[in-house]
Amino acid sequence: MTFYMLDTNIASHVIRGDIPVVRQRLTTVAIQQVAISVVTQAELLYGVAKRGHPKALAEAVHAFLIRVTILPWTEDVAHTFGDLRTASESSGITLAPMDMMIASHAKATGSILVTRDKIFRQPAVGLQWEDWSEDSVH
Repeated sequence: MTFYMLDTNIASHVIRGDIPVVRQRLTTVAIQQVAISVVTQAELLYGVAKRGHPKALAEAVHAFLIRVTILPWTEDVAHTFGDLRTASESSGITLAPMDMMIASHAKATGSILVTRDKIFRQPAVGLQWEDWSEDSVH
C-alpha cells in the first residue's frame, strides 16, 4: 500500500484547519493510506507540551493521531537516513535534523511525502512529494 506521509507542517495544518485546501485534499485519500513518521508524532506532542498542554490543542492532536497510521523508525530507515544525508550534503542541500529524519522515513517506506517545504523538491533529495496546499504532484 502506498502511504501519503504527512510532514509535521502539513499535519499541523490538518489539525488547525487553517488551510482549507489541505483538509479537502485529505478527504480524497483513504484514511488507511495516511501516515506520519513517529518523528512527526514526537514533534506534535512537543508542540502541545511547549504550549502547556492546552486542553483543546491536546484533544485535537490526539484526535488526529488516533486516525492516522504512525510508522515506526526502523533499521532500514536509519540506513536510508545515512545515505540521504550524505547525498544531500554532497549536493549542498542542508535539511534540519527532524526534516532529514522524516524525509528518510518517507524514502525508506516508499511513501509520498506531503509537505510545503520547497527543499524537498530538490532532485538530489530524490523523494516523491506532493504539496496539498498547492496541489502539486511529483
